[in-house]
Amino acid sequence: MDFDIKDKGLVDKGRSRVEWAAQSMPVLRSIQKRFASEKPLAGIRMAACLHVTTETAALAQALQAGGADLRICASNPLSTQDDVAAFLSISERIPVFAIKGEDKQTYYRHIHNALEHFPQVTMDDGADLVGILHSERKELLANVIGGTEETTTGVIRLRSMAEKGVLQYPIVAVNDADSKHLFDNRYGTGQSTVDGIIRATNRLLAGANFVVSGYGWCGRGLSMRASGMGAKVIVTEIDPLRALEAVMDGYQVMSMEKAAPIGDFFCTLTGDIHVLRKEHFAMMKDGAIVCNSGHFNVEINLDDLREMSSSVRTMRDFVEEFRLKNGRRIYVLAEGRLINLAAAEGHPSSVMDMSFANQALCSEYIVKNHVSLKKQVYRVPMDIDREIARLKLASMGIEIDSLTSEQDAYLHSWEMGT
Repeated sequence: MDFDIKDKGLVDKGRSRVEWAAQSMPVLRSIQKRFASEKPLAGIRMAACLHVTTETAALAQALQAGGADLRICASNPLSTQDDVAAFLSISERIPVFAIKGEDKQTYYRHIHNALEHFPQVTMDDGADLVGILHSERKELLANVIGGTEETTTGVIRLRSMAEKGVLQYPIVAVNDADSKHLFDNRYGTGQSTVDGIIRATNRLLAGANFVVSGYGWCGRGLSMRASGMGAKVIVTEIDPLRALEAVMDGYQVMSMEKAAPIGDFFCTLTGDIHVLRKEHFAMMKDGAIVCNSGHFNVEINLDDLREMSSSVRTMRDFVEEFRLKNGRRIYVLAEGRLINLAAAEGHPSSVMDMSFANQALCSEYIVKNHVSLKKQVYRVPMDIDREIARLKLASMGIEIDSLTSEQDAYLHSWEMGT
């Protein structure tokens, strides 16, 4: 079997870690059980470009149980857990093309490897695989019936493709499901980003000025968790409504120009390019720590920082010191890549349970409905979204109310007033 991983000998370590994660993923386990019985993905060739983590392995097992012929590559060069890649490739016979720390050339070669079995369904996290299909591997597009997208950045790219008439098959935006972004983006990113920063630096957050750039769902979650650790959170935004919400949530809001001289920690979560750049680095205090939790490593302009620096050295794992020509030091974590996956393990499995339940059920939805779908980006069907929430509540032993017939009639009427 064709695969490319770091070390086959890590398979047993990967197996136990995947088993540990799966214990906190009851929704996905229930879907896997049904998939094993019904085989809704029987014979479907799938290519998945995802972070290769223990939670992704649990998803892969569910898809395989449903009959899918699956190949996996990494969606970020630093996010792969090599023991998980070994477990999937050797034990589960699911080819993985991913090595933690792979260079850019290897990263894109692995995407091509994942496409070599002519996929019918794609599963992406950031839309790199879809981008390659539409640029370098157009000959494979005729096979594809649909796809899914996991993250905000990828959805933005795909909607741009659809608006420009470039997108060649329907894609379901898993990221836009309420059962995904309200929980994964907020609670998952919030906790795992703080986890990554602390693992990389072992620095105290309490009392520090913590600058969060971007107040989307990921920024909201990070602000909440950093504040919970005792940090004084400062939010920077370009959207007046989100900025106003941050103010109402109790945070300081200011421009990056004003935040740069006072911040101790900076974390970008915007999905845009060069959020931190030359004029900001020039004002940062000695010892400022800079990182990114947005999908791509473009939010921090490292070229600017290198040009301003007299030396660069590695201080500890995932920590690089840039000594500026004026003598001040700025520390960049994880090469500006996703700090929560590079220096830590990504989102907790209990929240990925819902995200990957969406992936599994949306893959089934595409296989069943692709003939009627247009070449555009779709929201997750509401019945899938609510079913995942219902299953999650049930797994937690929580019961909720349902409408009485009288209440339902009232909500669907216009005759009854005051």
